[in-house]
Amino acid sequence: MGFIERLERNIAKLQKKIEKEQMKIAQLEEKCESKKITKAEYNIKKKRHDDQIHAWSARIRVLQGGIVKENKHIEEKAEEKEKKKEEKEKKKEKKEKKEKGEEPEEEPEEESEEEPEDETK
Repeated sequence: MGFIERLERNIAKLQKKIEKEQMKIAQLEEKCESKKITKAEYNIKKKRHDDQIHAWSARIRVLQGGIVKENKHIEEKAEEKEKKKEEKEKKKEKKEKKEKGEEPEEEPEEESEEEPEDETK
């Protein structure tokens, strides 16, 4: 789980940065309203902060996608492990039945993916 935790920490850091940028925008707006800076200057600086926020938001979405992908990968691994465990148990049961002298129940054989070779050449 170390990887997922690291991604979550990075997301938290980016969210803090976004909050700081939004505070800076609010301060700029106050300065503009109090006529300390011009509207044009405000728009230029605000655009820079908005672009930064947009970039960080995109990065957060990418990291969240990484978390989802990693969780799915972990889930698939667990399912695969469970499947192997079940197969191992079935083989063990068949072996025990054979040792007792009982006939194992016939189960449908898995079809082989190999094509039979033609002997007529």
